[in-house]
Amino acid sequence: MASTSAEIIAFLLTISGWVLVSSTLPTDYWKVSTIDGTVITTATFWANLWKTCVTDSTGVSNCKDFPSMLALDGYIQACRGLMISAVCLGFFGAVFGLVGMKCTKVGGSDQTKAKIACLAGLIFILSGLCSMTGCSLYANRITSEFFDPTFVAQKYELGAALFIGWAGASLCIIGGSIFCFSIAENSNSPRRGYAYNGATSVMSSRTKVQNSVPDKTPPKHFDKNAYV
Repeated sequence: MASTSAEIIAFLLTISGWVLVSSTLPTDYWKVSTIDGTVITTATFWANLWKTCVTDSTGVSNCKDFPSMLALDGYIQACRGLMISAVCLGFFGAVFGLVGMKCTKVGGSDQTKAKIACLAGLIFILSGLCSMTGCSLYANRITSEFFDPTFVAQKYELGAALFIGWAGASLCIIGGSIFCFSIAENSNSPRRGYAYNGATSVMSSRTKVQNSVPDKTPPKHFDKNAYV
């Protein structure tokens, strides 16, 4: 019962983390222009993995998609690949996790389901690591440019999408670890042995009953005239 509850909690954690990681891809604010040292702010610049935008003081936004994928910076291409890989791995991890849970009726025996659940946990951990690496790589570029005194272009700060991605990656790693421990709990659980007694025939059962009932007929006494 405890193992089943742990698997349900792990499944909820991993699904929540996967949804958060998936929501970071269309999120606009991966980085936002800083207002540090600025007296008057006339426009706000922000960007994500797919486009860069500017919002003026009237609230009107103008966005421009990246013109070429091959002309992008290497860190943006790496972040795209890592985040898409995290989403795809999370999908397959959810399928394997649903099959490997003990509360479902698919997947075979308990030992087989435990192995499938452990595989789902490994996939979710890998998904979380991909998301964590992608968000950290993007954040490292922002912070390195922000603290570089020789960088004279527009500086940015960390956007909301990075924090969402880190939270989702943490949930995927925690839930995947719980899934991996399910195979250890299954191996430590005691196995119950059931002795099978072959089916007895009707004649043999009757013979056993007759042999078990004592003979209550009185013994016959014969005198000497009985032999004459």
